[in-house]
Amino acid sequence: MTYKALFLDIDGTILKPDHTYTDSTKDAILQAKNQGVEVFICTGRPLHEVDALAEELHVESLIGYNGAYAVYQNETIIDEPIGKNLVHQFIKIAKEHGSEIVMYTSEKNYFTSLDSTAVQQFNHVFQLTKNEIYSNDVADKIIGATVINLDPADAALYELETNLRLSVVNIEGVPMSYDIIRKNVNKGEAINAILKRLNIPKEQAIAFGDGMNDKEMLQAVGEGFAMENAHPDLFAYAKHTTTSVTESGIYNGLQKIGLVK
Repeated sequence: MTYKALFLDIDGTILKPDHTYTDSTKDAILQAKNQGVEVFICTGRPLHEVDALAEELHVESLIGYNGAYAVYQNETIIDEPIGKNLVHQFIKIAKEHGSEIVMYTSEKNYFTSLDSTAVQQFNHVFQLTKNEIYSNDVADKIIGATVINLDPADAALYELETNLRLSVVNIEGVPMSYDIIRKNVNKGEAINAILKRLNIPKEQAIAFGDGMNDKEMLQAVGEGFAMENAHPDLFAYAKHTTTSVTESGIYNGLQKIGLVK
């Protein structure tokens, strides 16, 4: 099989808990690129927080905000804001139930609070730096959102429309947090659009992930890999299982299908 596209989650897939990646991960990406494979970072993170990592790995094409924004070789090809009415409702629910929200634009991260222990812990784990307090004048620019310090029993409160679902953040050290994901705007839908644009069949695409925000992504490609450290529910959506992020999971998975040596 000739493969033409590779989609990689960041946290728990590329990056280990200590925010580093194995040498074999970088080597696997370079080997894939040298064979003409278009490599995409495909993350829930805002893209303004992953530029340095992308440059280190020599990756030029990015899907961020759980599929709501994508850049292909410096051209923005997907830009799907949440909509200010939903943003206002999310903030109201968070205030009423004692949670915090971080909302992402294409330039900054806007928090309902920067002082709470949960927010500080969240920022420490994800190393977010472009942070400000939310104000209503950016409501129409919000592309993605994560609820922080959320009681699982309250998660359904945010599913205000049938198009919305919450996905638990599968990262060690993060207070109980959930990404707000739209069923028609997610990593899988972004991949579908990109594969169509590049005229690449699903069978020639590969993806690696570890969280429940990756389930659509793994279904959108022919070779979907769940990391050994993945959320237990993710394995049902993956064609393959590979080793953990600390044990060269990307390299070993690509070696399994003959893409790297």
